[in-house]
Amino acid sequence: MNDTPTPQQCQQRLEISGRHRQEIPRVIEQLAATCREGRCYEHLAPEPIPSREATVAVIHQAQKILFPGYFTRHHLDRFNIEYYLGQEVSVLHELLAEQIVLAVRHNCLRYHESCSQCELRGHEAAISFIQELPRLRQQLADDVRAAMTGDPAAKSVDEVIFSYPGLYAITVYRLAHLLRRLEVPLLPRIMTEYAHSKTGIDINPGAVIGEHFFIDHGTGIVIGETTEIGNRVRIYQGVTLGALSLPGDAGEKYRNVKRHPTIEDEVIIYSGATILGGETRIGARSVIGGNVWLTRSVPPDTKVLLKNPELLHLTRDEQRQDPGADSS
Repeated sequence: MNDTPTPQQCQQRLEISGRHRQEIPRVIEQLAATCREGRCYEHLAPEPIPSREATVAVIHQAQKILFPGYFTRHHLDRFNIEYYLGQEVSVLHELLAEQIVLAVRHNCLRYHESCSQCELRGHEAAISFIQELPRLRQQLADDVRAAMTGDPAAKSVDEVIFSYPGLYAITVYRLAHLLRRLEVPLLPRIMTEYAHSKTGIDINPGAVIGEHFFIDHGTGIVIGETTEIGNRVRIYQGVTLGALSLPGDAGEKYRNVKRHPTIEDEVIIYSGATILGGETRIGARSVIGGNVWLTRSVPPDTKVLLKNPELLHLTRDEQRQDPGADSS
């Protein structure tokens, strides 16, 4: 059987396609009208917006510097390390300065702010960021050591740096938090949300996190904007450090209010725990058990645990006698 269409069939198909394509201009007109009438969110301006792709490139470039030899295909040794770092830091500075300038200028023009000398501010913020890299490297080295100390499954430092999503999320958070401290708009949140999309770990760049921080497994962790975390804290998957229920108009009313908990030094928070509220403080060296829900403060050296649930172990015969045993 020959399935090859005839010329007449081909012509008919083209006519059908053409009739449907005639609908496109009408849809375009409707889309443009929503922008003209202020019924959509758009960015129609001669000044370019910061690039998400370039901001992600800042993360990758910083990784090459903070963990030299791990995220590059170049062969590194003690004889060429200074040359390598000189090249990579220069690239990072130019890339970051351009995006900061765009972010500052975007806010200035879009929100009618007074002139903040965006070019000067962008390059000053970029060099301030670069000057913090030695401190950041030491801080991240402590985070790596925290993973090695806290996780028996960690076979080597290389494994932690290459593959642990917790360390990656912490690395991006520390970069973004520094940019936020430098009052750079847009870029910090782009960075942490990118890490969130890659790891399932959501750390707001506004959170304040101390030294030797370890996230084990990590999937489903949420750390809110005004969270404060001390030193040598360990958090497992599914933990939420969040805000209490807020009203529908909370955006402006609570924007600069502490809404998330404070976790003091050497606290361990096990999987599935939820700790809410700006006045909630977990005292130093406390242990919060799995699936615990807390909205009140806990004094230092406290264990908060759920009672063991009553578990039923039913044989096959018992299940037949109790038809509702499988419903849960």
